[in-house]
Order: sequence, then structure tokens, then C-alpha cells
Amino acid sequence: MRSRLLPSLLFMALFLPAGAGVLAAPSGQEAADRQVAQARAAQAEGLTGQVVFQLLLGEVALQRGQLELAVSAYRDLALRTRDPDVIKRAVELAGGARQYGIALELVRLWTEIEPESREARQTLASLLIMAGRIEELDPPVSQMLAGDPDNLGDNFMALNRMLARHQDKQAVLDFIERMAQSYPTLPQAYYALALAALNAGQLERARFEARRARGLKPDWELPVLLEAQIILKEPGEGRTEEARRLLSDYLERQPGAVEVRLQLARVLIGARQYAQARQQFEQLLRQAPDNPDVIYPVAMLALQEQDLETARTQLARLLELPFPDRGAVRFFLGQVEEAAGNPAAALEHYRQVAGGGQYLAARGRAAQLLAQMGRREEAIAFLRRSEARAPQEKAQLAQLEAQLLRELGQYAAAHATLAAALKLQPEQPDLLYDTALAAEKLGNLQEMETLLKKLIRLQPDNAHAYNALGYTLADRNLRLKEARELIEKATRLAPEDPFIMDSLGWVLYRQGRLQEARATLERAYAIKADPEIAAHLGEVLWRLGLRAEAQALWQQALEQAPGNETLKSTLKKFQP
Repeated sequence: MRSRLLPSLLFMALFLPAGAGVLAAPSGQEAADRQVAQARAAQAEGLTGQVVFQLLLGEVALQRGQLELAVSAYRDLALRTRDPDVIKRAVELAGGARQYGIALELVRLWTEIEPESREARQTLASLLIMAGRIEELDPPVSQMLAGDPDNLGDNFMALNRMLARHQDKQAVLDFIERMAQSYPTLPQAYYALALAALNAGQLERARFEARRARGLKPDWELPVLLEAQIILKEPGEGRTEEARRLLSDYLERQPGAVEVRLQLARVLIGARQYAQARQQFEQLLRQAPDNPDVIYPVAMLALQEQDLETARTQLARLLELPFPDRGAVRFFLGQVEEAAGNPAAALEHYRQVAGGGQYLAARGRAAQLLAQMGRREEAIAFLRRSEARAPQEKAQLAQLEAQLLRELGQYAAAHATLAAALKLQPEQPDLLYDTALAAEKLGNLQEMETLLKKLIRLQPDNAHAYNALGYTLADRNLRLKEARELIEKATRLAPEDPFIMDSLGWVLYRQGRLQEARATLERAYAIKADPEIAAHLGEVLWRLGLRAEAQALWQQALEQAPGNETLKSTLKKFQP
């Protein structure tokens, strides 16, 4: 008696592998020949006409992309034949079509026919997870855990990953707790509980379970790392120091624990204890000289501390290793060379950033360096040749080009670049804002106002849009009541922004409310000693008769920003 409906070769010809998706339809004679061959093979096996029909119906439906009909045909075939291979294929198709009711019906039939099949139980569990029916998971997962004692710890560690997409984190925690009850001496069970509790926001419970895992397996790194992570999330003072002590105590017993030492170094960086972090990284380099996860943070810390030689050496080492983000390495090597005064070397590194999170920043810095070298046309052409992989990147490249043109004093060209990009993406917020400012620079207030009001309609909580429009009106002494309302709206949205405070102080000055203007501008300048805020505050002080204070403030700002146009214009007005 045959153990399967079809021999394996015929089955492979008729059924797709798991996850293969819908078959593309063969054309013409090829499809006809295949169907005839299948029918003959099935008839040779002595199959009934109805079975042959179901096989052909399912295959033709797949070829034509009619997944729902294919699922229906294979479901009928699976119920008719009760063959495990046919059931498995029907389950795959139903699951791929998100027809979870049919898939679960069939996989339960599969487990009845082959109750010892691990694959059937795993498929049942997977479908229950995809269907969001976590409350039905207990029997299949309990059987899977009990049926694989050699991998029990690893299987417990996989439970949280298995349920990572489930939205009800408390339900996940409750489920893992039920699974763990049968294994009171298994450290991985308590680790899984700790992680589930952390995901559910129960920090106290998470820390308790992590400690239980540590107690059962004191030399195990993962519970120590998890407990340190939990400590850092807990509210209150002294958490960083507590995490540092936990990690340091473990390292006294297990000095070769690379991951724990790496976490300790990160904690020290977070606490701004850079010298101590550097000591840990030096130890890590001795322990794991070829570990990119060690070398990269060492390079970043060295760059932050302006230790350019160490940063250069470690970043160059990363290029010799299988480090995935080579673009980031090239970008930071460019930063090192810029800081070292080697613009040509920096430019070469920036040019080699072909993708990744630092791609646009590298393109912008390369263009800036070209412009600084006097190669302005090349800089603009370089940006225009840059490839954008998404609409957002296209907008950012246009902004980079416009910024470069503004710095070169080509305001009309900058506006044209932004306007062209905005035409392609008329509701892109950053382009609306930048194009509005470019229009204002050319004196086209109507265009600026139209664009900023459109941005406000799209983003009613955009404080900078209100501020830009209000400040422009105030600076030109136009519609001061409306200008103040706009700036006060911006202030409510971003009460601690020093530039919005500056705008408020400026409109108060225009309205003749000098003392209020002075207090507001002094507060803004205390937060951010910006030359434009200094120019405005100095003008208010001058109007109040405090000319010596105004002159001292302007002089101080001029030393820090000698090229600022607003400051130079103010000085020219009051000190010709």
C-alpha cells in the first residue's frame, strides 16, 4: 500500500515549494503540454477522475494568478485524499493567501493524520501566531518544547522572537509564563520571562526574572546584559552607576566577557566618563582585535575626543574587515581628514560613500569642499549627478544644492532649484519651507506667504512655518498684529526655541514695547548666543539709551561672527 498519494518526483512536479508564491502562467503550448503530462501521470497512478480534475484545476488557477480558486481546489483535494503532502501544500497556499481559517482547518487535519510530526506542530503554531490567536498556542508549543529536550533552552529563547509582532505584550508575557511553569530550574525560561516583561513595560518584574536566570546560571552573560538594560530604563537617580557596578562586578569574575565589557563601555560613554570608556575599549581591542563591534565604537570615541590618529587607524582597519556599513566608515574617515586639514583626502573618502545612512551627508560635504577649493561649477554638477533612491532624497539633494548656491550668493539660482523640486513634490514640507525662504530672499513676499500658509495647512503644528511668516512681516513692519499672533502661536508650539523668542522680541520692539522686547531677547540670547539675536537685542538696548551695553554686545558678537549680514547691517545703521 502506498504511503503517499503520489510518488515524490511527480509531487515535486505538481506542487510548489514552501514560500514560492503564485506561479507565473506558462504560455500557449507549454501550459497545455504540462497539463496533459500531469493528467497522464495521475492516471498512471490509478487516481480517480475527480482527483485528476482537482489537480488540474489547482494548477491552472495558480498559472493564471487566481490564488483564491487554487486554495479552494487544493483544500478539496486535501480533504478528499487526506494525504499529508497534499495537505501541506494546501496549507502553504491558504497561509500565503491569508485565508487562515482554511489553513488552520487543514493543519489540524495534518496533526490528526501525523500526530508525531514536528513540522505539522510548528506549522500550526506559526499559523496561530499569524492569525493573532495566541490564546490557542498552548497545546502545540507545549508539545514542541517537550518533544525536543535537547534544544529546550534555545527553544525558550526563541519564544519572544516568535511573538515579536504580536501587539498585546501582556498576552505574550502570560503565554510565556504558562510555558515556563513546567520548567522551574531552566534559566532560559526565566530569561524569556524577563524579556517578555520588559517588552510589556513591567520593569520590576523583568528585573526579578533576570536575577532568577542569573541565580541559576551565574556565568551566563545574557541575563547580566538584560538586567543592565532594565536598570537603565528604570526611573530615578543613580541608575547609570548601578548598571556600571553590575557589569563591573561580572567582569571581575569573567574578565573575558566581550559583550559585557562592550556594554560597560557604552554605559560609561552615556555617563560622559570618556576616559574610563577608553580604558574598556583598549582592553576590548586586546581581547578582540578583529571584532567590528569593538573597533567601530573605539573609532567613534576617538573622533569625538579629537584623537584623529586613533580614529583614522581604527576606521581604516574596519575597511579590511567584513563591516557592513562601509559608507559610514568612509564618511567618518572624511571627517577625520577634514579635521586634520587634509581636504583632498577627505573629498576622496566622501566620493566613495555610495549608499547608506551617511550618503546624503557625504554628498553635501564633498560639494562644500569642492566649492571651498574654488571648484564651484564642479560642486554643483556633483550634486546634480547624485542618485536619489526615494522622493525624500530628491528633496534633500535639491536642498543641498540650494544651500551651496546661497553660500555662493546665487540666490535666484537657489530659488529656481528649490522651485523645480517643489513642482515635482508640491506638498513636500521641507521644500515648501525652503522655497518660501528663498522667495523671501528675492523680495517675493507674496510667494513666500502663499507657500508658508500652504505648509501651515498641511502641518498645523509646524512652529517654524508660523515663525517664519510672522518674523518676515515684523521685520518689514507690516501687519504687526497678525505677525505677533503668528509668532505667539509658534511660541506655544515651541516655547523654548531661542529663535522663536527672538522673533517675539522683535515684533514687540516693532510695536514699541521696548522693555518686554528687551526681556524676551535677553532670555533668547542666554539660551543661544546667536549673532542675529545679538543684533536685535543691541538695537533694543540702543533705543532704550543703553548705548554702551549695545556697543559691547555688538562687538562681542562681531568677533564671533564677522561675516553675519544682519549684524553688519545693524552696525552700519547705528555706527556708520
